[in-house]
Amino acid sequence: MVKFCPKCKNLMLPKDGKLKCAVCGYEEETAEVSNEYEYKEHLEPKKKEITVIEDEGLETLPTTRIECPKCGHTEAYWWLQQTRCADEPETRFYKCKKCGHTWREYD
Repeated sequence: MVKFCPKCKNLMLPKDGKLKCAVCGYEEETAEVSNEYEYKEHLEPKKKEITVIEDEGLETLPTTRIECPKCGHTEAYWWLQQTRCADEPETRFYKCKKCGHTWREYD
């Protein structure tokens, strides 16, 4: 049995032997609480760690002419990584060829 909230018209879900609206909180006693539905709280996914490229494998990365904010050297390795939502642009990471300082740029 599917029931909708009389106040806000959202789906009523079974909880503690009652039907409860998850949006407005309206509760209704009922004799027919079905176990077909199970109420679960939405948990946010764990944040992914950002991978920073270390010394091994740096030679295979492309390089660009950009000034290092730490030492002023004008050449760095670079790579792209998706650190935000998929509908937002990637983050550009740079690693100075001279001092190894790593920094990022956003669009």
